[in-house]
Amino acid sequence: MTPGRRDGGTAGDNVPVHWSLVVPLKPLALAKSRLSEAAGGAMRPAFALAFAQDTVARALSCRAVRDVVVVTDDPLAAAELNRLGARTVPDSPGAGLNAALAHGAAEARALRPAAAVAALNADLPALRPEELDRVLAVAGQFPRAFLADAAGIGTTFLSAAPGVELRPAFGGHSRHRHSASGAVEIELDGVESVRRDVDTGDDLRAALALGVGPRTAARCAAAPAAWCC
Repeated sequence: MTPGRRDGGTAGDNVPVHWSLVVPLKPLALAKSRLSEAAGGAMRPAFALAFAQDTVARALSCRAVRDVVVVTDDPLAAAELNRLGARTVPDSPGAGLNAALAHGAAEARALRPAAAVAALNADLPALRPEELDRVLAVAGQFPRAFLADAAGIGTTFLSAAPGVELRPAFGGHSRHRHSASGAVEIELDGVESVRRDVDTGDDLRAALALGVGPRTAARCAAAPAAWCC
């Protein structure tokens, strides 16, 4: 285990931690711009919605997750994610990703003050509930913790214990920023689906190799074969 990282275990008092997850989602017309080369501009919004639907559905099926708050101004995405059981709130700050996450965390705690909160990317279509449960179990041991993305540059998950400010610093080289902010980096084997965010065609193919959720699979089935192969 690398110094400054943590690779597993359970909370010392064996008290289960209950989580509220915050998932940010841009308006679909603006989301996943780097996927245009692979998916084409016309299908890109549909892929962004499918990724979010599969992410939220599987997050909600995790044992430790009590609710998912999606921060979005997109009416279609809000309606579809509400149907899955998520609670959606508008991005009222309108000041970028990290402001949206801080707003979502505040909304989550307004409803569940005693819950731990965690920011989770909306583009994890291969997410496996059992892998996210493992990440949450480790995160629950620390005031703040994060999981690096598959590239080892960004972040797909950032958590804060009850009463602790989330302090998100997503975007670009966020792995370094979250570490510098004092959050503990989680190092676990076998949680690739929680690390595998999708920004490009290569990312999508890597997610497909892990096994994506039904909405992403259906979207790929309707797309030209070259986009998802």
